[in-house]
Amino acid sequence: MQNFFPSRSIRVADGCLRTGQWWRLLFSEEPGGSQDLETCFSSRAASLFGEGPPSVALGFPCTEGPEKNFSFLLMWRHRVPPTSQCFRSLGGIDEEIVLEPRKSDFFINKKVRDVGCGLRHTVFVLDDGTVYTCGCNDLGQLGHEKSRKKPEQVVALDAQNIVAVSCGEAHTLALNDKGQVYAWGLDSDGQLGLLGSEECIRVPRNIKSLSDIQIVQVACGYYHSLALSKASEVFCWGQNKYGQLGLGIECKKQASPQLIKSLLGIPFMQVAAGGAHSFVLTLSGAIFGWGRNKFGQLGLNDENDRYVPNLLKSLRSQKIVYICCGEDHTAALTKEGGVFTFGAGGYGQLGHNSTSHEINPRKVFELMGSIVTQIACGRQHTSAFVPSSGRIYSFGLGGNGQLGTGSTSNRKSPFTVKGNWFPYNGQCSLDSDSEEYFCVKRIFSGGDQSFSHYSSPQTCGPPDDFRCPDPSKQIWTVNEALIQKWLSYPSGRFPVEIANEIDGTFSSSGCLNGSFLAVSNDDHYRTGTRFPGVDMNAARLLFHKLIQPDHPQISQQVAASLEKNLIPKLTSSLPDVEALRFYLTLPECPLMSDSNNFTTIAIPFGTALVNLEKAPLKVLENWWSILEPPLFFKIVELFKEVVVHLLKLYKIGIPPSERRIFNSFLHTALKVLEILHRVNEKAGQIIQYDKFYIHEVQELIDIRNDYINWVQQQAYGMLADIPVTICTYPFVFDAQAKTTLLQTDAVLQMQMAIDQAHRQNVSSLFLPVIESVNPCLILVVRRENIVGDAMEVLRKTKNIDYKKPLKVIFVGEDAVDAGGVRKEFFLLIMRELLDPKYGMFRYYEDSRLIWFSDKTFEDSDLFHLIGVICGLAIYNFTIVDLHFPLALYKKLLKKKPSLDDLKELMPDVGRSMQQLLDYPEDDIEETFCLNFTITVENFGATEVKELVLNGADTAVNKQNRQEFVDAYVDYIFNKSVASLFDAFHAGFHKVCGGKVLLLFQPNELQSMVIGNTNYDWKELEKNTEYKGEYWAEHPTIKIFWEVFHELPLEKKKKFLLFLTGSDRIPILGMKSLKLVIQSTGGGEEYLPVSHTCFNLLDLPKYSEKETLRRKLIQAIDHNEGFSLI
Repeated sequence: MQNFFPSRSIRVADGCLRTGQWWRLLFSEEPGGSQDLETCFSSRAASLFGEGPPSVALGFPCTEGPEKNFSFLLMWRHRVPPTSQCFRSLGGIDEEIVLEPRKSDFFINKKVRDVGCGLRHTVFVLDDGTVYTCGCNDLGQLGHEKSRKKPEQVVALDAQNIVAVSCGEAHTLALNDKGQVYAWGLDSDGQLGLLGSEECIRVPRNIKSLSDIQIVQVACGYYHSLALSKASEVFCWGQNKYGQLGLGIECKKQASPQLIKSLLGIPFMQVAAGGAHSFVLTLSGAIFGWGRNKFGQLGLNDENDRYVPNLLKSLRSQKIVYICCGEDHTAALTKEGGVFTFGAGGYGQLGHNSTSHEINPRKVFELMGSIVTQIACGRQHTSAFVPSSGRIYSFGLGGNGQLGTGSTSNRKSPFTVKGNWFPYNGQCSLDSDSEEYFCVKRIFSGGDQSFSHYSSPQTCGPPDDFRCPDPSKQIWTVNEALIQKWLSYPSGRFPVEIANEIDGTFSSSGCLNGSFLAVSNDDHYRTGTRFPGVDMNAARLLFHKLIQPDHPQISQQVAASLEKNLIPKLTSSLPDVEALRFYLTLPECPLMSDSNNFTTIAIPFGTALVNLEKAPLKVLENWWSILEPPLFFKIVELFKEVVVHLLKLYKIGIPPSERRIFNSFLHTALKVLEILHRVNEKAGQIIQYDKFYIHEVQELIDIRNDYINWVQQQAYGMLADIPVTICTYPFVFDAQAKTTLLQTDAVLQMQMAIDQAHRQNVSSLFLPVIESVNPCLILVVRRENIVGDAMEVLRKTKNIDYKKPLKVIFVGEDAVDAGGVRKEFFLLIMRELLDPKYGMFRYYEDSRLIWFSDKTFEDSDLFHLIGVICGLAIYNFTIVDLHFPLALYKKLLKKKPSLDDLKELMPDVGRSMQQLLDYPEDDIEETFCLNFTITVENFGATEVKELVLNGADTAVNKQNRQEFVDAYVDYIFNKSVASLFDAFHAGFHKVCGGKVLLLFQPNELQSMVIGNTNYDWKELEKNTEYKGEYWAEHPTIKIFWEVFHELPLEKKKKFLLFLTGSDRIPILGMKSLKLVIQSTGGGEEYLPVSHTCFNLLDLPKYSEKETLRRKLIQAIDHNEGFSLI
């Protein structure tokens, strides 16, 4: 209804503080129906005011500069009779209606800071904070009992430094420099917020319920009021007939300020009120409106009143920076200087060259060629200022002269306000006699009145720009200037107001959500479900600048505010995406990573996060998914540290009385990591999967016991006495921990199979029909027919028997299998199965890898057998030597092979495909001459296979080249070998399938199957144990390690094969490989002997280094076969 960003003095180059000039017309009601405008005007004016004096003009000199410079406040309006009690006169002008801006000279030597207009009264705020009022005082709206014909000081506010005012129909709010609000006038609907029983209050009173809250803006509707606090809280009070308070339909009126809780967390920059509707504007241009909507003044595409705040979605992307309201219409200003209007248009106040109402925001077409920097709404008219021309444009109801066009005609589109307007450009070429030209400083409209605050061209400063809001009227936000202000005080010597400022900022989610905005290219105006509108790097830098060791008091205050005020108030439902930002930025605060704050800040913060409703959590996940990897990892790392911290406490011991809360803490931290892991996977791995690994897990908990608890939970549900199991969140396990899990699972299944066999055997003692069974899976094979014998046994093996421990017996050999015989069995049978004589696999020389051959004559049973053998190897903790690419393990884990896999298997082909994808020109068809086919060899002949339907007729071009590469990869790894791999897959999962296996990443599964080659020979020496006469410094042991470290790599690998049955090391690393060396009673003529079942080496006591070298090499070069030793 009026301007809520009042004018203020500006210091210009010559050091003079100046305000400007204003123009104004006062009138109360618009003409109606088909009445003659002048007749209606005169009759209504007579009924209201009788006959009286016209408006007056005022001005004042500025004497601080080298010369006297004047600014003026211009007013024009209807005459008021001397007998009326509603005096609106400011004295001096006799015209009944002032149709164009007129200069007045009432406030000479008084600087005007702000002006507010009610329906029949006017309020002036001077630069020194004093308040003057004039006009109708029937309802106490002047705040004094002095003359009403001219402005008189409101003495009750003499002790206050008032900085802003706002007027309703007959009530006034005044805001002082301490953020306190004073009210007076009509209180019929509680619009004063004083909780009084009087109909009107004639002397200003402080609204005590707001006295502890720092208010930065106030706005009045006809019978309701709004206030915005420094902490981004919106308060409302007064009439709620149309929902203008935003408190819901049940509330009819409210006599004291009430917080609009549905708006908590949003960073606001402005509040505005119309006749019976209200708006708030966020820092990133989102508008929420509520209240009366009879003419569509809320812009919500209908005419239904709203009792709670509603987002005006159609303007979200328009970069709205300022909003103002008339009685039943609304105007919005964009960052680019455009103007949107909507609502009642019966008098042309929307500027669309029509008198139609608009229920949706519509841009004012005739202003689109200009950059507008100020707008203002009167009751039924609108004004706009274009600084490039210096002109003011107005449109709407003109019957009272409020348009300043020189007539009482209504205007349906923007029309220039009469006057010698001069644009400000920083310099003036006019001579000193040209004072009839005016440079506008600021415009304002309210009721049926308009103002222009201006100066002469010689003394003017730059005009106000509503696109750049006054910082003193904005909420707290964490920024460079504020931090420097806080840091400027010595540690431990904070004034109370600074402590309150820090507390207020970090106690408000709205303030934090308004901090660190992405101002570059106005990016924060793009805030939405896919973009947060914050500068994460700025957040990190500013947080680290604020939290410093040499300013502990700041850190303590911030921590206390977060712990006691901010986090406990967080809710699961949020009103807007802008209320989510601090979930993104707060983890950058160093206090969050301080272990002393884990249980008081980080975990409660995580609890609020995981409790978010589905919709806001989805938005937060979208925002996480577009973070740079270091920023995303920061959040992951934080909650990994929290988990480690809690597990360390668990290892020390948790008292029984605290176990439940401990479990909830651990669950929260792991749940946050689970959400982040889900985001990471969905986004195609923002960070590598192993960044989620918590390597300390194995040291801090018993993984085997945790797995057993997890199995019980899966079977029987969550039990009160079973703690949170880490197995529920397997993504934190590294490869070693997963291997331990898989081994634990295998041991459990083996034990179950053994127990079942024992039960059956016991039953067979009493029931002869039940056959006894062996508790182990026994394979009796001949070395010369190892494949055939194994296939014969495994074909007859029941699925449950695969879960038994494997024992291998070589026919004719006496060794008892304690592990070593089994190791050799896997080595020999895989060597045989992969032999080219079977033609089951194709060998690729460039990569030295093998893949399934689509030309084999072998049936699928052999591929099934290989799958079973691989599964048995894993199940029985044995490494096997397979030269398959990573694609095999991807397919086993249900992941798709990619071009990278083709590059690994067929390097030349893979590079060619990459060149095709990277080729920058458009002439791909002519350059590469490819179609959707592949050429394969078929027993010496070439054969062309189509990759897609009609592939031979489909040329590869720039648009479909990715499709061609994908089809090529799919053919090599999937289509061409589908039946063969399916048989292998079935065999493998028959033994080794299950949930635990799917926890592995492809490269981890590969390492577990074939081991790895991350050799650390010094670690091997360090982990070796000695028996008998031997010890680490024994002469024979010393020369043994000298000889060993001098061996070439191939001989060292042969030694591993000789001693352990494999030349590769387990996935758990060299530290998991325990060697034992013991002395023997024989002489130096004997060879070293290995016991692969136990990784045990019998080493004769050699005295000569060369003798030891010769005997050791002889032993490792002839290591096949088992016999009793």
